[in-house]
Amino acid sequence: MSKLEKLLAANKIWAAQMKETDAPFFERLSELQAPKFLWIGCSDSRVMPNAGAGLLPGELFVHRNIANLVVHTDMNCLSVMQFAVEVLQVEHIIVCGHYGCGGVQAALENTRLGLIDNWLRHIQDVGRDYRLILEAADSREARLDKLCEINVIEQVMNAGQTTVVQDAWRRGQTISIHGWIYHITDGIFRDLQVTLDSLEDLNDLGLKMIDKQKGE
Repeated sequence: MSKLEKLLAANKIWAAQMKETDAPFFERLSELQAPKFLWIGCSDSRVMPNAGAGLLPGELFVHRNIANLVVHTDMNCLSVMQFAVEVLQVEHIIVCGHYGCGGVQAALENTRLGLIDNWLRHIQDVGRDYRLILEAADSREARLDKLCEINVIEQVMNAGQTTVVQDAWRRGQTISIHGWIYHITDGIFRDLQVTLDSLEDLNDLGLKMIDKQKGE
C-alpha cells in the first residue's frame, strides 16, 4: 500500500468512527458552516489548530502561511479575512505563532533559503525594529523565542490595521483579535495577553510597542 493509499484508508476509518459516535455529523456539517473563530497560523505541520484547541471540523476557519504573517499585500490572507468577517461573521481572530519557528529563525539568522527569503523580509523588518530587545536576550534560544512572540504581536496589529477589520469595527460588528503562541514541546497554546477589540485598543497597543522598540 502506497503512502497516499494509507491516507485514504485512514480517512475511511476516521469517517466511519465519526458516524459511529455521531450518526448525523456529516449531514449537519454539509448544511452549514458557522465558525466563531478565524485562525491565522503558521504552516508548520506540527501545529494542529482544530485538534489542539479541541474543535471539530466546521468550528474553526483557518488560514496558514510561513511564520503566521498578516501582510497587507497578501490577497490570499485578506480574502480569507474578509470572507470570515463579513460572510461567516466570526467573532474572534486568533493569530497564533509557535516557538522554534523555522521561518522566524531563518529571518533572525539571515539564512538564505531561496524564494521564501522575500517573504521573510517582513520578519527581518520586525527584528530590526526591536533590535534592542533582541540584543538584550541572554542566549540564541531566548532571542528566537522573543522574536517569535513579538512577531505574533506585530501580526495582531497588522490584522487590526486591515480595512476588513476596521470597517467591521466602524459598523459596530463585534470582532476581537488575539495573539497566541504554541510550544511544540508540550502542546500548549499560550495567550500573549494581547487582544484588540477596537480602534482605540489598536492605537494603545501601537504606542506600547513603540516604547518597546526604544527599550523602555
